[in-house]
Amino acid sequence: MHLHHVQIAMPAGGEAEARRFYAEALGLVEVDKPPALRGRGGCWFRSGEDGAVTAEIHLGVEDPFAPARKAHPGLLVGDSSSLEQLAARVERAGFEVDWSERHSFEGYERFHCRDGFDNRIEVMAPGQERSGRA
Repeated sequence: MHLHHVQIAMPAGGEAEARRFYAEALGLVEVDKPPALRGRGGCWFRSGEDGAVTAEIHLGVEDPFAPARKAHPGLLVGDSSSLEQLAARVERAGFEVDWSERHSFEGYERFHCRDGFDNRIEVMAPGQERSGRA
């Protein structure tokens, strides 16, 4: 079994803000929704390597809208340098990056941020063992 996508809620009319975060800040590529689903609003984004899809996030309109404060997708990048570069890109796009739990998940480094709708997003990279530090 493989995970196909993660669905995240957004408010009606928020497509431009979704593109600003998921495409511009995170660097995901927007993909067309199937014709039968386009009328519902929202947008889809994906990441891939060597022709294979590695992550796909679907933003769907929810009314009334409430952001996901705890639930979140965890996106994986290749290494610490890529993690720091992506965090800088997210910050340059005007989104806050939280490193407070950077070394709290054994075997990984990570940061959290929130999209323009206040949904929580985690970005992580394989980390080196850090003896004596949390």
